[in-house]
Amino acid sequence: MTTPSASPSPDSKKPDYNKLAQNFSKIIEQSQRVLQEFLKRQESGDQLPIMDPAIISKSFQELFDKLLKNPEQLIEAQVNFWKNYLDLWQATSQRMQGKESKPLIEPSPGDKRFKDAQWAENAVFDFIKQSYLLAADNLQGLVRKVEGLDDKTARKVQFYTRQFVDAMAPTNFVLTNPTVLQTTLDSGGDNLVKGLQNLLEDLERGRGQLQIKMTDLKAFKPGENIAVTPGKVIFQNELLQLVQYNPSTPTVHQRPFLFVSPWINKFYIMDMRPKNSMVKWMVDQGFTVFMTSWVNPDERLAHKKFEDYMLSIVEAMDAIEQATGEREINTAGYCLGGTILLSTLAYLAAKKDQRVKSAICFACMTDFSEPGELEVFIDEELITLLEKQMGDRGYLDGSQMAGVFSMLRANDLIWYFVVNNYLMGNDPYPFDLLYWNSDSTRMPRDMHSFYVRNMYQKNLLREPGGITLAGVPIDLRQIKTPVCFLSAYEDHIAPWTSTYAGTQLVGGPVKFVLSGSGHIAGVINPASSDKYGFWLNPNTPPNPDDWFKDAVQQEGSWWPDWLTWLQPHAGPQVPARTPGDGKLQPIEDAPGSYVKMRYDQ
Repeated sequence: MTTPSASPSPDSKKPDYNKLAQNFSKIIEQSQRVLQEFLKRQESGDQLPIMDPAIISKSFQELFDKLLKNPEQLIEAQVNFWKNYLDLWQATSQRMQGKESKPLIEPSPGDKRFKDAQWAENAVFDFIKQSYLLAADNLQGLVRKVEGLDDKTARKVQFYTRQFVDAMAPTNFVLTNPTVLQTTLDSGGDNLVKGLQNLLEDLERGRGQLQIKMTDLKAFKPGENIAVTPGKVIFQNELLQLVQYNPSTPTVHQRPFLFVSPWINKFYIMDMRPKNSMVKWMVDQGFTVFMTSWVNPDERLAHKKFEDYMLSIVEAMDAIEQATGEREINTAGYCLGGTILLSTLAYLAAKKDQRVKSAICFACMTDFSEPGELEVFIDEELITLLEKQMGDRGYLDGSQMAGVFSMLRANDLIWYFVVNNYLMGNDPYPFDLLYWNSDSTRMPRDMHSFYVRNMYQKNLLREPGGITLAGVPIDLRQIKTPVCFLSAYEDHIAPWTSTYAGTQLVGGPVKFVLSGSGHIAGVINPASSDKYGFWLNPNTPPNPDDWFKDAVQQEGSWWPDWLTWLQPHAGPQVPARTPGDGKLQPIEDAPGSYVKMRYDQ
């Protein structure tokens, strides 16, 4: 065996073949243990796979049926592929003879998998790379062009095809990844031995399912090095704790500010570190800030419904009045937190309760007719399977939802770590954002079923009276509160062209802001940042493309623009309030105990 380098450097050491042989024996022995542990935990595990083979098979059977009805399309694709493949053989042959040849195909600019110089400099690895890219491009192109499939099935097979294509990348295998191969030779196979140990630990933690560790799970702890903005928990019920933060200014705006966080992930994405904490920034702008911190539920809360979460928000608003003496407030909701915030505003409108004076919704869905690639998982058969599973244990495990989101960006959130952790044998780098991403929460059985069926599947929230919460038909058009919708251009969870629909569904003044980047970085883009930028258009026409056509791009963060929009609703300055000044006494220090509940360690 030779090294993959076309011209090894003088400093490269000779492989220790004895050590390599010894390690390969260890690898064989350890692989058997990994397989045995996997099978054992599969038998005792209580999790369904994210992608059910029967559902995938059914989708592809429909694809094959359409292809067979139009064999000319399949033949044309095969002919084009073999023509390109022969051209690649010819180009590679010329390179082997010392002649120059231009690549037939290159990775997309954002593809980080082929950054090792050997993918371009070494003719063999360049051939492997281009072979893969040609096959991937051909296969995905064929699937996109198949005629006769309904839109939903077409999107399914395109998604599943991309998952297959990403999984089969040569970067994911020892012998076809020059970086891994060189490391294996240099270390005598130590990287693979360590990688198998990492794999076994991830299987054990996942109880039969592979739960890839993306960061050092012991490197961060809420309240110690993340979620450190000082404050107190001043109210709690079964579902949430309400955190009130200490003031940092001598005076504050009269109207308190409430963040409604999502409960798919934990609230501290808005309070990760002081330099990018939205919570700290709002405190420093002179607001009395409150935050919902949702419980991580177990089987005892299986009966909790979507309306129970909504009523908990109303209870939190009542608690703010007790803590500050102020009934009128301003609000924000992130992702699912924004969806339930708007539902709460519609509920309050029906009750003639006008306490909320403004709301901003970050990456928030109200019209689910175009949910992006998440639609793949809104399948009747899959929902039925999940409901059966939740019926047995009372909740949807957070790792399953996290797995779904990871699949939307598989190369970055799955295969990168497969290579790094299992092939290179590295421990993942301590990264606070990936710690938060791994700190997912469970969802109660009844709440999850209601949310998925009535919103994602039936899209009833957009219909006046389409859903009823706590006995009240919900009509978003009855919301007269000023609402700002903030979305992110590259959001793969809540596509901005879908979230824009909210501007057409509420009945009061609206504003739409489009940030650069994605679901997290587009929102958590601190005022001191000069990255990403954002787009503004004072008009909100029905079509999002028409809005974008006339939008003007701005530099830096959107936070200061939001502050300008918010200040007229914030009220005059009053003396700063400290937790405990009002009728509610502190229960414990922020960030509280609910946010610290984990079930995967």
